[in-house]
Amino acid sequence: MNRAILVVNAGSSSLKFALHVANADGTLTMQVDGQIADLHGTPSFEARDAGGSPMPARDLGDESPLEWLLGWLQEHGHLFDAVGHRVVHGGVHYAKALRVDAKVLGVLESLVPLAPLHQPHNLAPIRRLAALYPDLPQVVCFDTAFHRSNSDLVQRYALPDPLHQQGIRRYGFHGLSYAHIAAVLGDYDSRAATGKAIVLHLGNGASLCALEGGVSVAGSMGFSALDGIPMSTRCGALDPGVILHLISAHGMDAASLEKLLYRESGLLGISGVSGDMRALSASSEPRAAIAIEVFVYRTVREIGSLIAALGGLDAIVFTAGIGENAANVRARILDGLSWLGVRVDPAANARHGPRISTADSAIAAWVIPTDEEGVIARQTFALLGDAA
Repeated sequence: MNRAILVVNAGSSSLKFALHVANADGTLTMQVDGQIADLHGTPSFEARDAGGSPMPARDLGDESPLEWLLGWLQEHGHLFDAVGHRVVHGGVHYAKALRVDAKVLGVLESLVPLAPLHQPHNLAPIRRLAALYPDLPQVVCFDTAFHRSNSDLVQRYALPDPLHQQGIRRYGFHGLSYAHIAAVLGDYDSRAATGKAIVLHLGNGASLCALEGGVSVAGSMGFSALDGIPMSTRCGALDPGVILHLISAHGMDAASLEKLLYRESGLLGISGVSGDMRALSASSEPRAAIAIEVFVYRTVREIGSLIAALGGLDAIVFTAGIGENAANVRARILDGLSWLGVRVDPAANARHGPRISTADSAIAAWVIPTDEEGVIARQTFALLGDAA
């Protein structure tokens, strides 16, 4: 019997999933994928079969999203032998996927303060599945693991060394997305795959990663997923003095700061309209235009920083929701890099690539879809093998 791996990517507002079956040659084939979205509003379900066709769904009812999903999979004859989970933070402890046991789960629980809006949601399905199926193999795959290749120099903040040793350092995130791009980049651009590339994971959460030979050497995110460029509702890089001012002059506590920086800032905070790039691009509100301008400016500036870290550049890769679909944003970012000799092909950009730079462009620019769930499935299968 072919092994089947269920991938669970549990976030604060959605539950994404995919079911992959292992073939005789060790490759994996996706059988079904989808998500339950808007968990805090009116939840909705969508799923696609292996051919990309929509699949039917019954009413979500009052069940928990995970248990509803398990019932739906069973109804459609989709069984699984193991589960792979996305976990945002592995701290300094974990640099690769590993099987869950009580010790591992305890360490991951201790990292909740480092990713308070992500880690609890990542861990909840693990605990529930362990209660329902005690013998079911579960594997955790980390967003931080891909960046453990960063040197100590890159990871350090200019803080007293004891704090560094306690784990206050730059971790980087979106590593599963970057791992996918690093794995497939050679199919698009062999020079970039073995050379210097900057990947832009632009979605509701957004970050950049500098790759050298497919290995992470630096990135825009640091200790938390707040750092770097502005995001949908997150602020991006912020002078620590602003935090001190908000505490001393505005009387804000940790809870109110967390709400401000994670949920009320970024594109939403600047525009007052939306954190969704599609809504901002369609809006006539002047502040919406300013929000896009800030996003583009900060992204271009971050690219400049990563070029310096790499000591050169062969290619730029756009991925994730904005990166894969917002041609106007891609064009504006690349226009800001024209001094590098980047030349945009408007027609290719309008159809979303894959190559969106002209043949004579000094730097190649690509649009490559990400596949975090596929990475999780492969890492899970590689770890468990026939033991799944």
